[in-house]
Amino acid sequence: MSKKDKIESMELEEATLVTELADGRHRVIPIVTGEDEPQEEVEIPETMPILTLRSSVLFPGSITPITVGRDKSIALVRAVNAEGGMLGAVLQRESDVDDPTPADMYRVGTAARIIKILEMPNGNLTVILNGLQKIEVHEYVSTQPYLTARVSPLRDSSPDENNVEFEALVDSIRDTALSIINISPSMPKEAAFAIKNIDSKRGIINFICSNLELADEDRQALLEAPGLLARSRKLLEILIREQQLAELKNDIQERVKREIDKQQRDYYLQQQMRTIQEELGDTNDADLQRLEEEAAKKNWPKEVEEQFRKELQKLGRINPAVAEYTVQITYLELLLELPWNDTTEDNLDLKAARAQLDRDHFGLEEVKDRILEHLAVIKLKGDLKSPILCLYGPPGVGKTSLGKSVAAALGRKFGRISLGGLHDESEIRGHRRTYIGAMPGRIIQTIKRCGSSNPVIILDEVDKLTVSNHGDPSSALLEVLDPEQNTTFHDNYIDMEYDLSKVLFIATANNIQNIAPALRDRMEMINIPGYLMEEKISIAREHLLQKQREAHGIQAEQMTLEAPVVEQIIAGYTREAGVRSLDKQLAKLARSRAKQIAFEEEYDPSISAAEVERVLGMPKFLKDEYEVGGMTGVVTGLAWTEVGGDILYIESCLTPGKGLISLTGNLGDVMKESATIAYEWTKAHYKELNIDPTLFEKFDINIHVPEGAIPKDGPSAGVTMVTSIVSTFTDRKVKERIAMTGETTLRGRVLPVGGVKEKVLAAKRAGITEILLSEENRKDIAEIKADYIEGLTFHYVRTNDEVLQLALI
Repeated sequence: MSKKDKIESMELEEATLVTELADGRHRVIPIVTGEDEPQEEVEIPETMPILTLRSSVLFPGSITPITVGRDKSIALVRAVNAEGGMLGAVLQRESDVDDPTPADMYRVGTAARIIKILEMPNGNLTVILNGLQKIEVHEYVSTQPYLTARVSPLRDSSPDENNVEFEALVDSIRDTALSIINISPSMPKEAAFAIKNIDSKRGIINFICSNLELADEDRQALLEAPGLLARSRKLLEILIREQQLAELKNDIQERVKREIDKQQRDYYLQQQMRTIQEELGDTNDADLQRLEEEAAKKNWPKEVEEQFRKELQKLGRINPAVAEYTVQITYLELLLELPWNDTTEDNLDLKAARAQLDRDHFGLEEVKDRILEHLAVIKLKGDLKSPILCLYGPPGVGKTSLGKSVAAALGRKFGRISLGGLHDESEIRGHRRTYIGAMPGRIIQTIKRCGSSNPVIILDEVDKLTVSNHGDPSSALLEVLDPEQNTTFHDNYIDMEYDLSKVLFIATANNIQNIAPALRDRMEMINIPGYLMEEKISIAREHLLQKQREAHGIQAEQMTLEAPVVEQIIAGYTREAGVRSLDKQLAKLARSRAKQIAFEEEYDPSISAAEVERVLGMPKFLKDEYEVGGMTGVVTGLAWTEVGGDILYIESCLTPGKGLISLTGNLGDVMKESATIAYEWTKAHYKELNIDPTLFEKFDINIHVPEGAIPKDGPSAGVTMVTSIVSTFTDRKVKERIAMTGETTLRGRVLPVGGVKEKVLAAKRAGITEILLSEENRKDIAEIKADYIEGLTFHYVRTNDEVLQLALI
């Protein structure tokens, strides 16, 4: 037990050992009597005063100094000392209770006599107690002026002298205690001297129980142990545990000491290096000052500023000659370059936005209206919590340029991130600074380039993200494109949260089926279909031609194009949904005209069809013209492709056989099923169609779709196949300049199909005058401008019978 007050060693020499600590204070080590048994006759009175101990347990046979400070305890000690009687030393359950009641006390304690009382300068008493015998408290008879209780003695049972287990336990206890003293710096080495010189087995057990630094519960458990053998077992268990804890503590302290020594050594060397650098004029003070000055001008969140200050202090401790210095200063410069709270003021003049979109793009009215609706929500609501837009459609239709127009209309900065082929998640979230060559993700880099926290950012080709062993970038985009999450976007490089909620993200894609469903769900999908021939002609004359004239230095009166010539270029030299190839062809014509002007050759300002063939060569694509009529088994169908509408022919013929059906022309599974349905429907209705049923058994039928190198699929050729098969079996010819599209069923119903707008305009270009459609496609025709379908006659049908009545002669 440790004593804080100085005690003269001469006063305690018969009872204790006194050792001086490093700070000049003294530690009092209580010792025990040298007897193996207590005195033969110790008369324990039935009632005795109870001295409450806060955090010490008195063992029989031990002489222990106890510090007494409470008024009741001081009164008890003085009264007992005056009478020369006994007291009971009992531990209280909770040491922080100042005035314990009987319920706060343990039931087992030690009867003791007072050997000596020492008056301390602070008013407390130090009482030297001699433990006599264990007692059990039955009940407390009074609480004033101190606790008094009825007690009975408890005698510790002692093992036989020849008990081998007890001998081994005592030796193990002695060795373990000496080991703890040697490895524990807080234990006085004089305690080892005392342990070595105590011969009594009871004495060594009680001495160690009294002096070992244990929890109060463990000390009380040792005191309550029923006999020396049980106490020695419990004590050895506790000593082994304390030995392991002491060894572990020493190991931890040694590691910490080595680490601190290394840090102190590094600091000392860095200070020396700094002094040498100052002498040589090679310091980083200029960098630190520059960064401080730039930081003072920044408008950024408080937590970012705190992080910057901490990293700046770290920079000041790094030698400029080491590689880590460059990494640290690059990181700090990025924090300074990011806009954080800097934004541009929005221009929410919707009329100006409409004018900007119309000026930059022809047509696309539905898309423009949706973007203007989106901007209107921003204007009314004041933030960007609306869904992220995704523009999807074929290449070259102006998805990316639409994003630029939105940025120009809003008056915001514009940034573009190409995601095509991206396969590393770190490209989105950034790399951790622990890696060599680490850098922030593309989102943060784009915002840094824009210099504003509310730019318009185009995420181009979002459908072409790929998955690899470096992670899934589309999963990383989930946080970016979710308005509920992107307020706290975490980039691994800056290792802080960045608010992306002010950024207007517009994604673009060609095929939305390749976009992960979770990512697709976070975006509002807007379809940008391919341009019609009429729209392409207008775009070429009103936009592309002017663009090429400016790019090649040609005046407006030096180069003009008429609508028929533009149509010749589109039909003969391009095959696309957009206008990218058309722009390239116009660029060739512009270069040719620039050459004529530079060489001062004679030329006609209006480019003719002959000049187009001279510059661009012979047409690469043949114009789709209606070339069948009044034939049996050949029917004109309509198809949709990524580059627009097209016409195709369904041919069928009978050959001697066993009633089999063969399909050729590189057809897909759905189109093959349509042919089977058409054939089975024809067989089922042979009576109504006036077909000899024996023909189905004697002849095979072959259905062919020309241009076999091109894959074809879809259900929209169903009615075309029915007409072709019936025409072949009945030998009835097909009307001239009629085309059709629609899905058929086994019941003979005609179902609606998609791509009607593109199909109808392709039919008109091919010279078709009549078109058969499902009744449910009537609404699609109403959406087409009247000028585009002038001269066409539409027949809306519900059944195959109606189709055959209109199509066959």
